[in-house]
Amino acid sequence: MSSSYDVIIVGGGPAGLTAGLYASRARLNTLLLEKAMVGGQIVNAELVENYPGFPQGIAGFELGQLMHQQATKLGLQTVVAEVVGVELKPEHRAVKTDDGGYIAKAVIIAGGSEYRRLGVPGEEALTGRGVSYCATCDAPLFKEQVVVVVGGGDAALSEALFLAKFASKVMVVHRRHQLRASQILQERAFAEARIGFLWNRVVDEIEGKGRVAGVKLRQVETGELSSLEAAGVFVAIGLRPNTRYLEGILPLDEGGHILANDLMETEIAGIFAAGDIRHHSARQVVAAAGDGAAAALSAERFIRELG
Repeated sequence: MSSSYDVIIVGGGPAGLTAGLYASRARLNTLLLEKAMVGGQIVNAELVENYPGFPQGIAGFELGQLMHQQATKLGLQTVVAEVVGVELKPEHRAVKTDDGGYIAKAVIIAGGSEYRRLGVPGEEALTGRGVSYCATCDAPLFKEQVVVVVGGGDAALSEALFLAKFASKVMVVHRRHQLRASQILQERAFAEARIGFLWNRVVDEIEGKGRVAGVKLRQVETGELSSLEAAGVFVAIGLRPNTRYLEGILPLDEGGHILANDLMETEIAGIFAAGDIRHHSARQVVAAAGDGAAAALSAERFIRELG
């Protein structure tokens, strides 16, 4: 495999895969670097209901695979490797991975995000032993048991609704008294008898020796502590952009997102950003795909202007 390309895409989620589709279709020699599984966060979605063209919805894993198949058919090459650095050279951009380096005329960064963690005692030690960040991965392990979901957005309620198919009770712990999730998800969650809510509370500690046994909760307004027995804790408090390796290289906002304009151009010529990793992203699959298309078109224009 060559180490030199027209375009290198970092990240294999909807933004990266769509960028790969457009760049390859433009007959640009294109490489996609993905550290795990193509599809990004959508592979954890049991059903994607809001992507155009699928009136019955489609499993997130399947959607990611179809996107990858389509781009590969048009010539996209894929390597499994984690990007650890980017260097700017006068004649090209160098992308360093944990398995070697590659160079390209243009780089599209679409590395998405990783799950935010609570940062409380017991979380790290019990991850994989009752602490999870993916209900579709682990829900069957908690059949007829009590589980906790931490969060109040779309991700948290989606996790809770999926868990309710298996668990005897799903308790949603939210630091406020009002959810941030979309109205349709709220309606579904409130209508589900197996889902309950604990308002104005945060998790202070995840308890258990060897496996999760429960959580210690703190009432936000009064500071009152309480304990809740549970076999599992599912953390769904948002995502953090995968940009730590770009600090000092690209302008980032205070949350670590890449600053880019509507053409997905960053302040650094030849480097583009797309998807959830971008400042003010809509954080929707269809929006990520649009970002990827725009980034690829901008990269094609940039390369053409190089001569």
